[in-house]
Amino acid sequence: MMWFNKSAQIENNTIANTLTELGTNGVNLSLDELMRYQSKSSLINIKAVRNLQGKMSGNYLARSKGRGMEFDEVRHYQTGDDIRAIDWRVTARTGTTHTKLFREEIERPVQIITDLSHSMLFGSKLLFKSVQAAHIAALLAWHAKSKGDRVGGIVFNQALHTELKPRSRQQGVLHYLNALIKVHKDSFMKQQSEHQNTNSDLYFEENCLRARQIALPGSLVYFITDGHNINNEAIRHLANISKHCELVMCLLSDPLEHELPECKSQLNVSITDGKNRQQLTLGDNRTAEFYRYKAELYNKEIAQALTKAGARLMHFSAGCSIENQLKDGVASWTR
Repeated sequence: MMWFNKSAQIENNTIANTLTELGTNGVNLSLDELMRYQSKSSLINIKAVRNLQGKMSGNYLARSKGRGMEFDEVRHYQTGDDIRAIDWRVTARTGTTHTKLFREEIERPVQIITDLSHSMLFGSKLLFKSVQAAHIAALLAWHAKSKGDRVGGIVFNQALHTELKPRSRQQGVLHYLNALIKVHKDSFMKQQSEHQNTNSDLYFEENCLRARQIALPGSLVYFITDGHNINNEAIRHLANISKHCELVMCLLSDPLEHELPECKSQLNVSITDGKNRQQLTLGDNRTAEFYRYKAELYNKEIAQALTKAGARLMHFSAGCSIENQLKDGVASWTR
């Protein structure tokens, strides 16, 4: 459930205004709030930064050299070079044979993998992590569409898996947005009915495997999750994705997952992650310090494992709008 302490209530007006601006109640998803990001696509700039191995034509320049649409550089002629690419002007000027090199245009499908499992149905300040995840996915999808890219991927929770083949134009984006809404609603209904018998770690692992299977070499893969269900097998699948694709892990967290809220007097509260319930004492310095230490240790371990697997990491909070986080430089999408 959305949980507010006394100090957070002071910010109610600001929070209410932000929710109104975002067109959301912070808990449920609607198509209108995801359509809003069509006008925000300029907030990010997706560029290829790794060698691409696809062989299809498209809108991104590969680091590999070959015959293509975009001139790259001139160098000394080497045995085996295409004689049609000889630069006769440079050759005449220098007295040695030079050849032109080109960067080949490679198609760069954008695969967005969005985790909407039970651990994502939590928020203490502004939005559920699941809602913020959908907003990030929508922003990515609209940006890809604005660049003429095909959008596809996977939307999943602890029991439902929706796979979307990359499509171009607005049809591909709308197909993905509707999948977000459908799976999110399913997650919420299952949480409300307390049908949570599925092994979330195993299901997360299976979706990592499927993402590995559908990601064509050279794809740009965004994986949006809180990382709570990542295990060693999932890391292995992600490492395999990063060998042939550019993998970016968008790690979502809530402010309460980093530190406990301040409290002038000690107060015993009950908290839950959707599966387990625990008692905590607010206003106790030792408890707050230990909580912060354990949170930092956990986040560090997850980050190290993902970095070792070859993923780039971007951290987002569910306690602040995406626009503000990008404008404040919390997460930079320009590469």
